[in-house]
Amino acid sequence: MFALASFELSLQKKSGKILKLMDTYGVIGNPIQHSLSPLIHTLFAEQTKQQLIYRPILVAVDSLASALNEFQAQGGKGLNITLPFKQQAFQLVNAHSERAMCAFAINTLKFNDEGDRLGDNTDGVGLIRDITLHHQFSIRGKKVLLLGAGGAVRGVIKPILQEEPSELVIANRTENKAQALAGEFLKYGSVRALTFSALVENQFDLIINGTAASLSESSIELPENIMTNNAYCYDMVYGKGTTPFLHWAKSQGAKLCSDGLGMLVEQAAESFFIWRGVKPDTLPVLTKLKEMTRC
Repeated sequence: MFALASFELSLQKKSGKILKLMDTYGVIGNPIQHSLSPLIHTLFAEQTKQQLIYRPILVAVDSLASALNEFQAQGGKGLNITLPFKQQAFQLVNAHSERAMCAFAINTLKFNDEGDRLGDNTDGVGLIRDITLHHQFSIRGKKVLLLGAGGAVRGVIKPILQEEPSELVIANRTENKAQALAGEFLKYGSVRALTFSALVENQFDLIINGTAASLSESSIELPENIMTNNAYCYDMVYGKGTTPFLHWAKSQGAKLCSDGLGMLVEQAAESFFIWRGVKPDTLPVLTKLKEMTRC
Protein backbone atom coordinates (compact mmCIF):
# COMPACT_ATOMS: atom_id res chain seq x y z
CA MET A 1 0.00 0.00 0.00
CA PHE A 2 0.92 3.60 -0.12
CA ALA A 3 -0.23 6.84 1.41
CA LEU A 4 -0.62 9.88 -0.75
CA ALA A 5 -0.15 11.94 2.40
CA SER A 6 3.42 10.67 2.58
CA PHE A 7 4.24 12.45 -0.68
CA GLU A 8 6.29 15.59 -0.40
CA LEU A 9 3.30 17.89 -0.95
CA SER A 10 4.36 21.26 -2.35
CA LEU A 11 2.60 24.59 -2.05
CA GLN A 12 2.84 27.39 -4.55
CA LYS A 13 2.06 30.96 -3.48
CA LYS A 14 0.23 33.13 -6.01
CA SER A 15 -0.11 36.92 -5.68
CA GLY A 16 0.74 36.56 -2.00
CA LYS A 17 -2.83 35.45 -1.28
CA ILE A 18 -3.66 32.04 -2.76
CA LEU A 19 -2.06 28.76 -1.78
CA LYS A 20 -2.56 26.06 -4.38
CA LEU A 21 -1.87 22.35 -3.92
CA MET A 22 0.07 20.94 -6.85
CA ASP A 23 -1.58 18.25 -8.97
CA THR A 24 -0.28 14.81 -8.09
CA TYR A 25 0.66 12.01 -10.49
CA GLY A 26 2.61 8.80 -10.11
CA VAL A 27 3.61 5.42 -11.43
CA ILE A 28 2.37 2.21 -9.82
CA GLY A 29 4.34 -1.01 -10.07
CA ASN A 30 6.08 -3.82 -8.24
CA PRO A 31 9.04 -3.48 -8.25
CA ILE A 32 9.19 0.26 -8.84
CA GLN A 33 12.49 1.57 -7.48
CA HIS A 34 14.18 1.24 -10.89
CA SER A 35 11.58 3.36 -12.71
CA LEU A 36 12.79 6.34 -14.73
CA SER A 37 9.24 7.70 -15.07
CA PRO A 38 9.48 10.15 -12.12
CA LEU A 39 12.56 11.75 -13.63
CA ILE A 40 11.04 11.86 -17.11
CA HIS A 41 7.82 13.52 -15.98
CA THR A 42 9.67 15.94 -13.70
CA LEU A 43 11.77 17.02 -16.70
CA PHE A 44 8.62 17.34 -18.83
CA ALA A 45 6.99 19.50 -16.14
CA GLU A 46 10.03 21.78 -15.84
CA GLN A 47 10.25 22.15 -19.61
CA THR A 48 6.54 22.97 -20.08
CA LYS A 49 6.21 24.95 -16.82
CA GLN A 50 3.50 22.65 -15.49
CA GLN A 51 3.01 22.60 -11.71
CA LEU A 52 2.81 18.97 -10.64
CA ILE A 53 4.30 16.26 -8.45
CA TYR A 54 5.12 12.78 -9.80
CA ARG A 55 6.25 9.93 -7.55
CA PRO A 56 6.90 6.17 -7.75
CA ILE A 57 4.34 4.12 -5.80
CA LEU A 58 5.09 0.57 -4.70
CA VAL A 59 1.92 -1.51 -4.48
CA ALA A 60 1.54 -5.08 -3.23
CA VAL A 61 0.53 -7.45 -6.01
CA ASP A 62 -2.91 -8.04 -4.45
CA SER A 63 -3.62 -4.40 -3.55
CA LEU A 64 -4.07 -2.58 -6.85
CA ALA A 65 -7.80 -1.86 -6.47
CA SER A 66 -7.43 -0.36 -3.00
CA ALA A 67 -4.36 1.62 -4.10
CA LEU A 68 -6.28 3.17 -7.00
CA ASN A 69 -9.22 3.98 -4.74
CA GLU A 70 -7.00 5.71 -2.19
CA PHE A 71 -5.02 7.65 -4.79
CA GLN A 72 -8.23 8.90 -6.39
CA ALA A 73 -9.92 9.69 -3.06
CA GLN A 74 -6.97 11.86 -2.04
CA GLY A 75 -7.17 13.96 -5.20
CA GLY A 76 -4.62 12.26 -7.47
CA LYS A 77 -4.99 13.33 -11.10
CA GLY A 78 -3.37 10.51 -13.05
CA LEU A 79 -1.22 7.41 -12.95
CA ASN A 80 1.09 5.39 -15.11
CA ILE A 81 0.73 1.64 -14.66
CA THR A 82 3.68 -0.67 -15.12
CA LEU A 83 4.45 -4.33 -14.46
CA PRO A 84 2.73 -6.42 -13.27
CA PHE A 85 -0.50 -4.39 -13.21
CA LYS A 86 -1.28 -3.32 -16.80
CA GLN A 87 -3.86 -6.00 -17.53
CA GLN A 88 -5.34 -5.97 -14.04
CA ALA A 89 -5.82 -2.20 -14.21
CA PHE A 90 -7.81 -2.64 -17.43
CA GLN A 91 -10.61 -4.11 -15.32
CA LEU A 92 -10.65 -1.21 -12.85
CA VAL A 93 -11.54 1.78 -15.05
CA ASN A 94 -14.83 3.32 -16.16
CA ALA A 95 -13.88 4.03 -19.77
CA HIS A 96 -11.26 2.72 -22.20
CA SER A 97 -9.65 4.36 -25.19
CA GLU A 98 -9.57 2.47 -28.49
CA ARG A 99 -5.86 1.84 -27.92
CA ALA A 100 -6.57 0.29 -24.54
CA MET A 101 -9.33 -1.89 -25.99
CA CYS A 102 -6.92 -3.28 -28.59
CA ALA A 103 -4.28 -4.01 -25.99
CA PHE A 104 -6.59 -5.29 -23.22
CA ALA A 105 -4.15 -3.46 -20.96
CA ILE A 106 -3.56 0.10 -19.81
CA ASN A 107 -0.46 2.04 -18.87
CA THR A 108 -2.12 5.42 -18.38
CA LEU A 109 -4.97 6.40 -16.04
CA LYS A 110 -6.65 9.79 -15.93
CA PHE A 111 -9.04 10.78 -13.14
CA ASN A 112 -11.54 13.53 -13.96
CA ASP A 113 -13.47 15.84 -11.65
CA GLU A 114 -16.59 13.69 -11.96
CA GLY A 115 -14.80 10.71 -10.45
CA ASP A 116 -14.43 8.75 -13.70
CA ARG A 117 -11.34 6.79 -14.66
CA LEU A 118 -10.14 6.82 -18.27
CA GLY A 119 -7.73 4.04 -19.19
CA ASP A 120 -5.41 4.42 -22.16
CA ASN A 121 -2.40 2.59 -23.60
CA THR A 122 0.43 4.71 -24.99
CA ASP A 123 2.99 1.92 -25.51
CA GLY A 124 2.25 1.51 -29.22
CA VAL A 125 2.54 5.18 -30.07
CA GLY A 126 5.72 5.32 -27.99
CA LEU A 127 7.29 2.49 -29.99
CA ILE A 128 6.35 3.94 -33.37
CA ARG A 129 7.55 7.44 -32.52
CA ASP A 130 10.90 6.13 -31.32
CA ILE A 131 11.45 3.99 -34.42
CA THR A 132 10.27 6.52 -36.98
CA LEU A 133 11.34 9.81 -35.38
CA HIS A 134 14.43 9.15 -33.28
CA HIS A 135 15.85 6.41 -35.49
CA GLN A 136 14.31 7.62 -38.77
CA PHE A 137 13.33 4.13 -39.88
CA SER A 138 10.27 3.86 -42.11
CA ILE A 139 8.13 0.78 -41.47
CA ARG A 140 6.06 1.23 -44.62
CA GLY A 141 6.63 -1.58 -47.09
CA LYS A 142 8.97 -3.44 -44.72
CA LYS A 143 8.72 -7.01 -43.52
CA VAL A 144 8.43 -6.90 -39.72
CA LEU A 145 8.99 -9.67 -37.16
CA LEU A 146 7.49 -9.22 -33.69
CA LEU A 147 8.77 -11.65 -31.05
CA GLY A 148 6.41 -12.72 -28.26
CA ALA A 149 2.67 -12.96 -27.71
CA GLY A 150 2.14 -11.34 -24.30
CA GLY A 151 0.69 -8.04 -23.16
CA ALA A 152 3.64 -5.96 -24.37
CA VAL A 153 3.18 -7.30 -27.90
CA ARG A 154 -0.59 -6.93 -27.94
CA GLY A 155 -0.31 -3.20 -27.31
CA VAL A 156 1.89 -2.52 -30.34
CA ILE A 157 0.39 -4.72 -33.08
CA LYS A 158 -2.21 -2.27 -34.39
CA PRO A 159 0.17 0.74 -34.33
CA ILE A 160 2.71 -1.28 -36.35
CA LEU A 161 0.08 -2.34 -38.89
CA GLN A 162 -1.08 1.28 -39.22
CA GLU A 163 2.42 2.07 -40.52
CA GLU A 164 1.63 -0.22 -43.51
CA PRO A 165 4.40 -2.83 -43.45
CA SER A 166 4.34 -5.33 -46.31
CA GLU A 167 3.79 -8.02 -43.68
CA LEU A 168 3.88 -8.48 -39.92
CA VAL A 169 4.88 -11.88 -38.53
CA ILE A 170 4.24 -12.66 -34.86
CA ALA A 171 6.57 -15.38 -33.58
CA ASN A 172 6.28 -17.15 -30.27
CA ARG A 173 7.45 -20.40 -28.67
CA THR A 174 3.78 -21.39 -28.30
CA GLU A 175 2.37 -21.12 -31.80
CA ASN A 176 -1.31 -21.15 -30.85
CA LYS A 177 -0.89 -17.95 -28.78
CA ALA A 178 0.71 -16.22 -31.75
CA GLN A 179 -2.01 -17.52 -34.07
CA ALA A 180 -4.74 -16.24 -31.78
CA LEU A 181 -3.16 -12.77 -31.74
CA ALA A 182 -2.66 -12.72 -35.50
CA GLY A 183 -6.29 -13.68 -36.02
CA GLU A 184 -7.51 -10.80 -33.85
CA PHE A 185 -5.58 -8.20 -35.84
CA LEU A 186 -6.03 -9.47 -39.41
CA LYS A 187 -8.62 -6.76 -40.04
CA TYR A 188 -5.89 -4.13 -39.66
CA GLY A 189 -3.36 -5.54 -42.13
CA SER A 190 -1.27 -8.48 -43.27
CA VAL A 191 -0.29 -10.48 -40.20
CA ARG A 192 0.51 -14.15 -39.63
CA ALA A 193 1.99 -16.35 -36.91
CA LEU A 194 5.01 -18.65 -36.77
CA THR A 195 7.06 -20.49 -34.18
CA PHE A 196 10.65 -19.38 -33.62
CA SER A 197 12.00 -22.44 -35.43
CA ALA A 198 9.75 -21.84 -38.47
CA LEU A 199 11.39 -18.46 -39.08
CA VAL A 200 14.31 -20.14 -40.82
CA GLU A 201 12.91 -19.64 -44.34
CA ASN A 202 12.16 -15.93 -43.85
CA GLN A 203 14.08 -12.67 -43.76
CA PHE A 204 12.99 -9.45 -42.07
CA ASP A 205 13.77 -5.75 -42.32
CA LEU A 206 12.72 -4.98 -38.75
CA ILE A 207 12.82 -7.38 -35.78
CA ILE A 208 11.22 -6.23 -32.52
CA ASN A 209 11.70 -8.16 -29.29
CA GLY A 210 8.54 -7.98 -27.20
CA THR A 211 9.31 -11.00 -25.01
CA ALA A 212 10.29 -10.77 -21.35
CA ALA A 213 13.58 -12.59 -22.02
CA SER A 214 15.75 -9.48 -21.72
CA LEU A 215 14.25 -8.64 -18.33
CA SER A 216 15.80 -11.83 -16.97
CA GLU A 217 18.97 -11.53 -19.08
CA SER A 218 17.88 -14.60 -21.05
CA SER A 219 18.52 -15.20 -24.73
CA ILE A 220 16.00 -16.24 -27.38
CA GLU A 221 16.79 -19.20 -29.60
CA LEU A 222 16.37 -17.78 -33.10
CA PRO A 223 17.57 -19.16 -36.44
CA GLU A 224 20.51 -17.51 -38.18
CA ASN A 225 20.20 -15.53 -41.41
CA ILE A 226 16.71 -14.14 -40.80
CA MET A 227 17.74 -10.53 -41.42
CA THR A 228 17.93 -8.57 -44.63
CA ASN A 229 21.15 -6.68 -45.35
CA ASN A 230 19.87 -3.44 -43.81
CA ALA A 231 17.95 -4.94 -40.92
CA TYR A 232 17.03 -2.97 -37.80
CA CYS A 233 16.68 -4.82 -34.47
CA TYR A 234 14.76 -3.23 -31.61
CA ASP A 235 14.42 -4.45 -28.01
CA MET A 236 11.45 -3.03 -26.09
CA VAL A 237 13.46 -3.51 -22.88
CA TYR A 238 16.00 -0.86 -21.85
CA GLY A 239 18.94 -0.86 -19.46
CA LYS A 240 22.53 0.21 -18.92
CA GLY A 241 24.06 -2.67 -20.86
CA THR A 242 23.34 -4.34 -24.17
CA THR A 243 20.51 -6.85 -23.85
CA PRO A 244 21.01 -10.51 -24.88
CA PHE A 245 18.70 -9.95 -27.85
CA LEU A 246 20.76 -7.02 -29.09
CA HIS A 247 23.98 -9.01 -28.57
CA TRP A 248 22.47 -11.64 -30.89
CA ALA A 249 21.38 -8.97 -33.36
CA LYS A 250 24.87 -7.48 -33.58
CA SER A 251 26.41 -10.93 -34.02
CA GLN A 252 24.05 -11.49 -36.95
CA GLY A 253 25.09 -8.26 -38.65
CA ALA A 254 22.14 -5.98 -37.92
CA LYS A 255 22.75 -2.56 -39.43
CA LEU A 256 20.96 -0.73 -36.61
CA CYS A 257 20.22 -1.81 -33.02
CA SER A 258 18.41 0.04 -30.24
CA ASP A 259 16.71 -0.64 -26.94
CA GLY A 260 13.40 0.70 -25.60
CA LEU A 261 14.61 3.82 -23.79
CA GLY A 262 13.20 6.06 -26.53
CA MET A 263 9.92 4.16 -26.40
CA LEU A 264 9.76 4.81 -22.65
CA VAL A 265 10.20 8.55 -23.16
CA GLU A 266 7.72 8.75 -26.03
CA GLN A 267 4.98 6.77 -24.27
CA ALA A 268 5.50 9.03 -21.24
CA ALA A 269 5.12 12.11 -23.43
CA GLU A 270 1.79 10.80 -24.70
CA SER A 271 0.64 10.19 -21.11
CA PHE A 272 1.73 13.72 -20.18
CA PHE A 273 -0.33 15.11 -23.07
CA ILE A 274 -3.39 13.10 -21.98
CA TRP A 275 -3.12 14.55 -18.48
CA ARG A 276 -2.01 18.12 -19.15
CA GLY A 277 -2.93 18.87 -22.78
CA VAL A 278 0.68 19.88 -23.48
CA LYS A 279 3.17 18.03 -25.69
CA PRO A 280 6.72 18.11 -24.30
CA ASP A 281 9.84 18.07 -26.45
CA THR A 282 11.16 14.54 -25.99
CA LEU A 283 14.60 14.88 -27.59
CA PRO A 284 16.36 16.81 -24.77
CA VAL A 285 14.86 14.45 -22.19
CA LEU A 286 15.96 11.36 -24.11
CA THR A 287 19.44 12.84 -24.55
CA LYS A 288 19.74 13.44 -20.80
CA LEU A 289 18.59 9.90 -19.98
CA LYS A 290 21.09 8.41 -22.41
CA GLU A 291 23.87 10.39 -20.75
CA MET A 292 22.79 9.05 -17.36
CA THR A 293 22.17 5.42 -18.26
CA ARG A 294 24.97 4.81 -20.74
CA CYS A 295 27.85 5.85 -18.49
